[in-house]
Amino acid sequence: MDTTAIESRTVQKVTKRLIPFLFLCFAISILDRVNIGFAALQMNSDLGFSSAVFGFGAGIFFFGYFLLEVPGGALMTKFGARRWISRIMVSWGIVSCLTAFVTTDIQFYCVRFALGVCEASFFPCMAWYLSNWYQTKHHAKAIAGFMIAIPSASAFGSPISTYLLQINLFGLHGWQSLFILEAIPSFILGIIVYFYLTDTIEEAHWLDSDEKEWLLNVVMEEQKVKAAKKHVSFLSALKERDVLILAGGYFAWICGYYGIVMFLPTLVKGMSGSLSTTAIGWIIGAMYLFAAIVMYLNGLHSDKTNERRYHVAVCLVVSAIGMVGSVYAAQSDVVLGLIVYAIALAGAYGAYSPFWAIPPAYLSGTAAAAGIALINSVGNLGGFVGPYVMGYISTTTGSFNAGILFLAACMIASAFIVTVCVKQTGKALSHDEIKNGQQTSTVSH
Repeated sequence: MDTTAIESRTVQKVTKRLIPFLFLCFAISILDRVNIGFAALQMNSDLGFSSAVFGFGAGIFFFGYFLLEVPGGALMTKFGARRWISRIMVSWGIVSCLTAFVTTDIQFYCVRFALGVCEASFFPCMAWYLSNWYQTKHHAKAIAGFMIAIPSASAFGSPISTYLLQINLFGLHGWQSLFILEAIPSFILGIIVYFYLTDTIEEAHWLDSDEKEWLLNVVMEEQKVKAAKKHVSFLSALKERDVLILAGGYFAWICGYYGIVMFLPTLVKGMSGSLSTTAIGWIIGAMYLFAAIVMYLNGLHSDKTNERRYHVAVCLVVSAIGMVGSVYAAQSDVVLGLIVYAIALAGAYGAYSPFWAIPPAYLSGTAAAAGIALINSVGNLGGFVGPYVMGYISTTTGSFNAGILFLAACMIASAFIVTVCVKQTGKALSHDEIKNGQQTSTVSH
């Protein structure tokens, strides 16, 4: 049997079947999560929200996300990814639509919190789902394939969002139309998910029998080898040393990441006050497109070299340099300011795929689901801290400069934690390790 040909054919089929669809689902989720930054261009003045109120509301999303992330991961392993992803997307579509009708700061906080609750465990569910369909050596590329939706959604969503701000649907304000129109696709896709995704390899009618057999064998054997090297249950994974440290590193990174993402439209508008809202959308879209390219190429290179931690750290350090540079460049030259913002954004995104290839490289099954969920839930609390600190400092000092330097320090701290404190390298198992694991498994039986 020509296993090389079967591997190539099977990986291509799995990729074509899953990655574009998961990319689309994730893109819609990101659009519904960050469109708040564009809505702020109108909503804050219409509702009388200060930068502090907006920052708190934008960030409180992640408290809801945090509370339901790990329980959601457990329920996902029980009900299956197909049902759970479908439930998540339908519920967040409804809540995102309700954001259009808030009139007070308390209502704003409640809806954003509820949106976090609805979306909790969405990313861990997708990452765990893919780990059941790919060998570890393909993880970074596969994760990059759907996570590139994060910058891509913003690249194409930025001009769309600014365009929707000019639409007065049924006499509503532009920011209200934005929330309603961008919520509809998530509701529709959530229903499609239920019928499109396949929970297990055995149920994959779109694979030939020899492809199913090969894929099932290699994935199961790799998981057996990982379990034999380090057996970790769902609950014990929540206490794993490197899981906890990765969660801390992710927290610092996400502080910097969401701090810049949520306020980017406001920062660009403040730096270039003469630009129209539409022009700002196109400029930010170009920044995100550049970030998407960097993210994908870094994931490819990480798989090629079988190295994860330094691919994460270098990107985060570059992002920090871009942030520090923006404090000075934005004051002297608009074009230079836009370039350093683009660099900061690209670095923040570039670290994603190698980072999320680390947990599935040494955890398997439900332990991988638990580890990914915990890292993501704790880390995403940084999504509250970053925007809140930025908003508070802006309201207090009248400038974002000190806040941006805080975000840069968070990026440096994350790079240090991932490279120095984390013991797991995230490297894929070698052919010999898998082969020896198979022999050990055979003997033990």
